[in-house]
Amino acid sequence: MWLRDEILKSIWHAFTALDVDQRGKVSKSQLKVLSHSLCTVMKIPHDPVALAEHFKDDDKGPLSNQGYMPYLNRFILDKVQEEFDVLEFNKMCWTLCYKKNISTKHLLISDDDAFKVWCISNFLSEDKYPLVMITEEIEYFLRKLMEAMGSGWSEEKFCDYKLQLHSKNNRLSAWELIELLGLGHFTKGMSRQTLSMGIGEVFQELILDVLKQGYMMKKGHKRKNWTERWFVLGPNSLSYYVCEDLVEKKGDIILDPTCCVESLPDKEGKKCMFIIKCTDKSFEISASDKKKKQEWLQAIQTCLQLLRLGLPSPHREARLRRRELRQRQQTEEDDLAERMKHLQAANENKQRQLEGMRKKMEEAAARAAEEEHRRKQTQLDLQDRYRLDLEREKMVRQQMEEQVAQKSSELEQYLLRVRELEDMYRRLEEALEDEKQAKQDEEAMHKLQASLLEEEAAKRAELERFHQQQQRALSQTEAEKQELVAEQRVKERELQAAMLQLEKLERERLGALEQYQEVSMKLERAANKTKTWKDKVAKHEGLVRLIQPGHKGPQRITNWGPASFTDVELELRKKSWQERKNQGAPAQ
Repeated sequence: MWLRDEILKSIWHAFTALDVDQRGKVSKSQLKVLSHSLCTVMKIPHDPVALAEHFKDDDKGPLSNQGYMPYLNRFILDKVQEEFDVLEFNKMCWTLCYKKNISTKHLLISDDDAFKVWCISNFLSEDKYPLVMITEEIEYFLRKLMEAMGSGWSEEKFCDYKLQLHSKNNRLSAWELIELLGLGHFTKGMSRQTLSMGIGEVFQELILDVLKQGYMMKKGHKRKNWTERWFVLGPNSLSYYVCEDLVEKKGDIILDPTCCVESLPDKEGKKCMFIIKCTDKSFEISASDKKKKQEWLQAIQTCLQLLRLGLPSPHREARLRRRELRQRQQTEEDDLAERMKHLQAANENKQRQLEGMRKKMEEAAARAAEEEHRRKQTQLDLQDRYRLDLEREKMVRQQMEEQVAQKSSELEQYLLRVRELEDMYRRLEEALEDEKQAKQDEEAMHKLQASLLEEEAAKRAELERFHQQQQRALSQTEAEKQELVAEQRVKERELQAAMLQLEKLERERLGALEQYQEVSMKLERAANKTKTWKDKVAKHEGLVRLIQPGHKGPQRITNWGPASFTDVELELRKKSWQERKNQGAPAQ
C-alpha cells in the first residue's frame, strides 16, 4: 500500500517545477494539467471542472502549495481505491521536474540512474519542505551504495565531505545528491556500469521493497518439471520472472500471515530445497547451495513475521527507527540544554551571591581605608591651605598684571582705530568736494547748452522771416522781378552766412556736448569714489552719513543734442512757432 507522505514528496517536486517565476505559486491552468496527469497515473476518474469549482470563489490568481493541498487531498488522494504503479507515478513527476533542475550530460550517471537517485532521496528525506536529506541519511545511502558496488567504506573521506556539508547546513537536496554521485566524489575508480548496478540494487531494495532476489529452481504445478526462474522477494509477495531483466513475469506467490516456509530433504535429484505453504497452494523451490537456501529461508521468514506483526518492510522500519532515534537524541539534547540553562542560572545566582559578599568585604575595607585616608587628608589639608593661599595671591597678582596689559593693548587698538576713522573722514570730505565740483560743472554746461539753443532758435526764426519776405517779394509784381532777383541774391548770401554761422554753432554745440560727457564721466567717477568711501564708513560703525546726490530725471534729447528745457516748454515753443507761421501765410 502506498504511503501518502511519500506520494506528496514527488508531487511537491512537480509543483515546484511548474513555479517558473520562483514565487511559490502556480497558475490554475498548469494545476489542471498536473491534476489530470495524477488522476491518470493513480487510476482515478478525472473531473475536469473540479478544480475550477473548488476555487471558484478565489480570485487571487495563482495558487501556492498550501492553497493546492486541500484540493489534492479531497479530490485525488482521498479517492484512491486500488493499487497503482508507484514507479510510473514517480516517473511522471520526475519527467515534469528534472529538466528544469539538472542536466546529466556532464555526469557519470544516466537519466535512469538519476531518476533512481531522485526516488531514493525522496524516500530518505525528512518530512519537511523544502525536501532535504540530513547527514545521517546521506551516510546511510552512501554506505548502502558502497556495499552494493563491493567497495569498502572510507570513513576519512566522508568526514572530509561532512566539513563541506557544514557550509550547506549539513543537508542536501535531491539535485545536489545526483550531482554528488554524477561527479564521482565517492566512486573514483569505479566504472559507469558498476555505479549503475550499485544504484539499481539500492533502488530495488529501498524503493521497490526488494528484500532479496536471485536465481532458483521452481517446480511446476501442472507438468511437475523444474525450471530456473529469477525470484524477487517483496514485503507481501515472491515474484518470479524468466530472467533478471524483469521483462517477462511468470507469476506471484502471495504471502500473508497464514503462510509458512519449511526446509525439505533432498529428492528427485534436487538439493537445498524448501517449500512455501500458502492457503491454496504450496511451492517447492531449490536453491543453488546451502548458503543461498538459508538466506532465502531467513528472508522469507522475516517477511512473514513482519506481516504477522503488521510492520512495514525492514528498511522502512529502519528509517522510522533512525528518525525516532534522532528525535530522542534531539529531545535529550534539548533536555540537556535546558538542564544546563538551569545549572547555569543556579551557578550565576551563586556567583552573584559570592560577588555580593566580596563587594561587602571590599566596601568594609574601603571604609576603613577611607577613614585612615580622611585622617591623613585632614593633616594635609591644613598644610595645603596655606600653600593655596600663597598661590592664590600670586595668581591674583598675575591676573591683575595681565588685565593691565590687556587694557593697554585695547587702548592702543582703539586709538589706532580712531586715527583710521579720522583719515577716512578726511578722504570722504575730499570725495564730496569732488562730487560738488562735478555738479557745478554739469550745471554750467546745462546753462551753456540752453543759451546755444536759444541762439539757434533765434537764427531759425530770422531765417523763417527772411524766407517769408522773399516769398512776398516774389509774389508782388513781375516788374520788380529783376530787383527782387538781385535782392534775392543778397538774401541768399545772407542765408549762406547764416548757414555758416549755424554750422559754427553746431560745432560749438558738439564741443559743449563733449565737455558735458567729460563732466559726466568725472561725476560718475566721483560717485563711485563716494560709494567706495561710503562702504568703508559703513564697515567702521557708520560714524559719518554720506550726502546722496539728488534724483536726475530723464533729459530731453533734440536734433542738436541734450536740451536745457522740458517737454512742456518744448510744446509751448512748438505752438508759438506754428502760430507765427500761420499768421505769416495770410499776410502773403
